[in-house]
Amino acid sequence: MPSISNKGRHMPASPIRKLVPYAEAAKKRGTHVIHLNIGQPDIKTPKVALDAVRNHNIEVLAYSMTEGSEQYREKIAAYYAKKDIQVSAKEIIVTTGGSEALSFAMGTIMDAEDEIIIPEPFYANYNGFATAAGVNVVPIPSSIETNFALPPIAEFEKLITSKTKAILICNPGNPTGYLYSKEEILQLAEMVKKHNLFLIADEVYREFTYEGRTHYSILQVEGLEEHAIVVDSVSKRYSMCGARIGCLVSKNREVIQTALKFAQARLSPPTFAQIASEAALETPQEYFDAVIEEYVSRRNVLISELQKLEGVKVAVPQGAFYCVVELPVEDADDFAQWLLEDFELDGNTVMVAPAAGFYATPGLGKNQIRIAYVLEKEQLVKAVQILGKALTKYNAR
Repeated sequence: MPSISNKGRHMPASPIRKLVPYAEAAKKRGTHVIHLNIGQPDIKTPKVALDAVRNHNIEVLAYSMTEGSEQYREKIAAYYAKKDIQVSAKEIIVTTGGSEALSFAMGTIMDAEDEIIIPEPFYANYNGFATAAGVNVVPIPSSIETNFALPPIAEFEKLITSKTKAILICNPGNPTGYLYSKEEILQLAEMVKKHNLFLIADEVYREFTYEGRTHYSILQVEGLEEHAIVVDSVSKRYSMCGARIGCLVSKNREVIQTALKFAQARLSPPTFAQIASEAALETPQEYFDAVIEEYVSRRNVLISELQKLEGVKVAVPQGAFYCVVELPVEDADDFAQWLLEDFELDGNTVMVAPAAGFYATPGLGKNQIRIAYVLEKEQLVKAVQILGKALTKYNAR
């Protein structure tokens, strides 16, 4: 029998989706599953984006430009300018989601066995992208005790070797909700310049910052032009996860020219999704103001309810719409599966994402989960109540 690749064997399964079969089985038994496991916002997609697709009169659905339509890229550049980020359309490649942008970035700057340093916990698919590229992830732990703040620069420097090519951050963070300060970004900038590395920032949650905090992009750092690569997406910003449109942004000309060759291999990003994404750029600020107000309210309710549970520790998010929760259990994977297989409260249970899959260091995050607060507040309160009852029963077995 032919064998699959070692790369395929080592490709990690998604910790967010691996419990789906158990959730589906619970639903078939008649149990209502409250999904806290996945960052699919329930916020409505802007009407202007959907109308742009509904009202289009395309007769031939042709390829678009490999780098994305020029008109759309010009409008993306204008969007960035409003954020005090000065880039041109030529410094942007439209991609099939932020995922493809990150894959292009890794392929562009890294060879097999090169190393990329990532503060953990981090978005679980970073492991998958690195495995696909043959790249080695070197994790640097952050702690729930410090709300997952940036680890000390001295700890980063201990990990830098001749194979290190880049530092990767997510800002604001998935799964932590941590927002890196301007000072932390500047510290990273100085380090990558000192060691001649790239700094990749996944900034897909840029809009979602709380309590007057401001997002500071690596593209705003003077003198970092040759080092900075930004990954972005419309998925969360406009609640358009299914559009699968993102972009890769860099002022490094060689990075863009090389990434374009990877983009040419997949021909072009989807046309209708670009039309929707271009229209979404016309979304008024009032939309974001209302969305952020809603997420702040949800976060506050969720944190307040979680803090009532004995033995539970939770990091307070400053952005995005996730939080990491430490539970009084030894194995959150087992607990999450048990919730779906063996527990219900008045016909309800909850689905969470075990956090071990957001770490690369074996053993870390075993007693943690990630919660996405993308549900209405009443559902969040109900979900935490179920979680509390479940913990009591689980630990009494």
